[in-house]
Amino acid sequence: MPIYGKGDNVRDWLFVDDHARALRLVLEKGAPGETYNIGGHNERTNLEVVQDICRLLDEMRPDSPHVPHSKLITFVADRPGHDARYAIDAGKIERELGWRPIETFETGLRRTVAWYLENEEWCRDVQSGGYRQERLGLGVRS
Repeated sequence: MPIYGKGDNVRDWLFVDDHARALRLVLEKGAPGETYNIGGHNERTNLEVVQDICRLLDEMRPDSPHVPHSKLITFVADRPGHDARYAIDAGKIERELGWRPIETFETGLRRTVAWYLENEEWCRDVQSGGYRQERLGLGVRS
């Protein structure tokens, strides 16, 4: 798993369902012409995220030949001009529309990793070039 530089670039992480919920809320209740930033209040470095993914893989796939998955981490030259930090102030959407993420960073990442593990054939198709943009994950959450 290649990581740019030292992996210290910071991003704000948000689970996809929370993002979709926020977009829908803005479409339904946002003021026309206004801008609403959508953020997760989950700033983490890229290295922290990859380490968390490795821990989840170790837990969810204990028989994998790659345990500990962290041994797969490699560091590669950073790309020129790579932004050190992306930050979002989501205060406006929270104040004006009452939106906040439902998932924490931990629960959202766990759900994401589980989805990929449950859809390994789709992952192989994407990597092979066989993916033809079929829609997945449209089931209702229980």
